[in-house]
Formats: sequence, C-alpha cells, structure tokens
Amino acid sequence: MNWANTGFEIFGTKVLWTDLIGNVAALATVLLAIRKSLWTWPVQLTAAVLLFITYANAHLTGNVLKQTMFGGLAVYGWWRWSRGTRDGGSLPVRPARAAERAGMIATLLVGTIAVGVVFYVAKLSWGAAVPPPKGYYLVAADAYIFVGSAVATWAQGRALVDFWIVWVAVDLVGVPLSFKSGLVVSGAVYGVFFVLVLAGFLNWLKEYRSSRAALVPEEAL
Repeated sequence: MNWANTGFEIFGTKVLWTDLIGNVAALATVLLAIRKSLWTWPVQLTAAVLLFITYANAHLTGNVLKQTMFGGLAVYGWWRWSRGTRDGGSLPVRPARAAERAGMIATLLVGTIAVGVVFYVAKLSWGAAVPPPKGYYLVAADAYIFVGSAVATWAQGRALVDFWIVWVAVDLVGVPLSFKSGLVVSGAVYGVFFVLVLAGFLNWLKEYRSSRAALVPEEAL
C-alpha cells in the first residue's frame, strides 16, 4: 500500500495523513508568522513537502507546483528574516510602498493570465480536462492561487503588512476549490486561514502604527 495514500475516514470521507499533518504545519506557519517567529520558515518548508505529496496524489498539478514554489520561497524568507533579526531585535514590519503595491497587483493580474494559459495548453491543471467554459474557470482559479501564493509569500519574506491581504484574496478562491477537489482538510484549513489571516493583518498593522507613533517624539526633537 502506498504510504502517501494512507489515512482514516470521518463520516465516510477519507482524510489523508499527508493532507492533515501538512495542513496542521501550514496552520502553525500562520500562527508563527503572526508572532514574527523565525520558525515560520522551516515549518512552512515542512508543510510544503507534505502538501506536495498530497496534491501530487490528487493530480492537482497547479498546487504541486505551488508547494514547490513555497519550498523555494521558504528558504528566501528564512534568509530575509534572519537578516532582519540578526542583531537580536524584533523584525520590523511596514506597509508596501505604492510602487511595490502596484507591482504586486500587476503580477497577480498578468501572472494569472500567463500561468493560466500555460496550465491549460500544457494540461498542467486538472481543470484543463474539463470541457469549457467550466474548464476555463477551473484553470484560471488554479493559476490565480499559484500566482497569488507566490506574491503573498514574497511579500511575507519582505515583512510587508500587505501580504496578509493578498492571502485573504487567495483564500476566497482556495476554499471552494479544495472542497470541490475532495480535499476536505485543505478546504477546512483554508477557512481557518481566512480568520487567522485577518487577525495577523490587524496585529501587524497595529504593531507598525505603534512603532511609527513611538518615533514621532524623536522626530520632533
């Protein structure tokens, strides 16, 4: 028996161990990110490996590539956050500048179209096997999640408050797509992500505003 397909049943629905443990690690990543812990990145790398296996077995190529990307970005984020805290201080966070924000939006829009075309032509998305127009929407959703995840994780590595908002936008598509694919745990976790991401956004924004307020007296001198 393939160990990657082992799991247990809940109310007649099979839950894979790789899906469960991978998503628990992914949830831990969000909680660690809220606290700005450097452990965010090795835990995310672990989640990426386990979910890579899960999505490969479900033939969700777009999500397989996404987890591969997560692995690489986890290394990048680990390096960036290590630099930001090497003097023992707290990781400084900030909102994205106008140019950074415009770049993220442009990447999300143009990237979704470009990746969607590649996914469809090369049959890399499970939606490519579904007759149009439904197949087009499924491929677009796959591409959107892939690109949105890349943008969010890149922004997270740079400690930009905006990365939380990008994750909200990704979750709005990821929840229904995961349930439709039969990955119940992933769908449920995406829903929990949504709540945690909102909490993370408010926490980071509050911290940034507090740090700016503390600088006002010094700048006035």
